Amino acid sequence: MVDPGTGKQLGEIVGLNRAHGIAFAYEAEHGFATSGADSTVTMFDLKTLHLRRHTMVAPDDDAILYDPATKRIFTFNGDAHSATALDAVSGKRMGDIDLGAGPEFAVSAGDGKLYVNLEDKGAVAEIDAAAMRVTRQWSLAPCENPSGLAIDREHHRLFSGCRNQVMAISDATTGALVTTLPIGQGVDACRFDPGTQLAFASNGDGTLTVIHEESPAQFVVVGNVPTKRGTRTMEIDLQTHRLYTVTADFGPPPAPTAERPRPRPSILPGTFALLVLDP
Repeated sequence: MVDPGTGKQLGEIVGLNRAHGIAFAYEAEHGFATSGADSTVTMFDLKTLHLRRHTMVAPDDDAILYDPATKRIFTFNGDAHSATALDAVSGKRMGDIDLGAGPEFAVSAGDGKLYVNLEDKGAVAEIDAAAMRVTRQWSLAPCENPSGLAIDREHHRLFSGCRNQVMAISDATTGALVTTLPIGQGVDACRFDPGTQLAFASNGDGTLTVIHEESPAQFVVVGNVPTKRGTRTMEIDLQTHRLYTVTADFGPPPAPTAERPRPRPSILPGTFALLVLDP
């Protein structure tokens, strides 16, 4: 945990195994983090960072969010092609949702609906969070392998960052594709700032693509901000409009194995850094 004002490290959350995502249930004073290597979710106290419990979910639990309408935590499990619901107070598992494809990032609309990118289908699925079932699905073609996802709740627009270097913007009400725009290579996260009407895509090639919503029907690329290779994870502070992303310096990748035929480059010790981008 880092103080965003000073950059000082305030603490650590231990017990994670290949951490992927994090979500906060402020009303319950709990945080939740996914561990993709052991299929668990770790619940911790937001004030003390002390661990409260580990809950088994499903293989390759990755993205995670808190839905305020149902007061539930949802994980999105890539290899299991499912989502898992947890009670935000107790951390207990409430049930699973069959997605029929591998999920990536997801967002809550705040009204009981969730939206999730289906990476291998090039599609978005709508979920009824209370009933825990998929209600609709639509294609994002020509988008391929959608990863990052952000939402403009006021105008019902979804921003899907796609691995073929486009952002696909769709209408969450109708499922219609509004437009696609070019972005950098290796996108992971997407965010939307309702205060500035800007959408962002953080790209592994060391760029941040900035898109402005001129209107719900018109979007333009403002530019590509240089960041650093590997800056894919991202978060935004909606009060200060600052963006935060992380990366490190990389060495050569390890030798391929049967289990890891395309290994990622190794991270050089002591080089992990938090990048702050002012508006």
